[in-house]
Amino acid sequence: MSSGIVLDVVVPAYNEAQRLPETLLLLREALAGLGVPSRVTVVDNASTDETADVATAVPAGVVPVRLLHCAERGKGFAVRAGVLASDASYVGFCDADLATAPEHLAHVLSLLVGGADAVVGSRAHPQSVVQDRHSVLRRWGAVAFRGAVRQVVRGVSETQCGFKFFRADVARQAFEPMRCGGFAFDVEVLGRAERAGARLVEIPVNWVDVPGSRFSPVRHGWRSFVDVAVIRWRLRQVEAAPALSVVGLPVAPDMTGGAAAVGLRP
Repeated sequence: MSSGIVLDVVVPAYNEAQRLPETLLLLREALAGLGVPSRVTVVDNASTDETADVATAVPAGVVPVRLLHCAERGKGFAVRAGVLASDASYVGFCDADLATAPEHLAHVLSLLVGGADAVVGSRAHPQSVVQDRHSVLRRWGAVAFRGAVRQVVRGVSETQCGFKFFRADVARQAFEPMRCGGFAFDVEVLGRAERAGARLVEIPVNWVDVPGSRFSPVRHGWRSFVDVAVIRWRLRQVEAAPALSVVGLPVAPDMTGGAAAVGLRP
């Protein structure tokens, strides 16, 4: 049975007890301003601090917060757990550091309601405002990584911004078969969505490089390139299989809290 939630925002969290209180406050404020039933889903990814306690201690309000647990370490696995547990009309995720401004959620919702299958925040968009303090090594690594990703995802110019939202059925089709739990999981999700016929809409974002990133160019960079190569091989198998289109009965939010099928998309 549907909960009546229109938009569900998944926040993967590993040892985020310090940042989570402010993140949840700002995120709930932004969602409350949308005027539709919304929820924040925090997925505790085997944290060793008080992340779970912080999430459960949030006071009741217009935008509820629920806590899920994902014992399998990896941001991708945490996001997948939250997405597949959602019963909202639209579901997506943002990072616990709120590097991407939550005010973009209004734009995201309008695009999804208007027919987009997925909305992808992109720091590479020419209209994005990016405050970047990354090292030269990380910047050049990002350029090389985008080059590798172009062989997998063709519809957007950047895949790694932690701000992506989907129509519920599109999200399930992209996340259920996902196998990459590392930092390249976005590539697999978008690649699967694209090959299923989903329409990806790239949007500009206001993005700030927040200290405390879990990504290390030395420890994770090489692994991400390997993961992209494996993802490319997996998706070739998808391309060889009979196509399964996501085009069907799109779900538009009933602003009273339910969801209604509105017919075939052209």
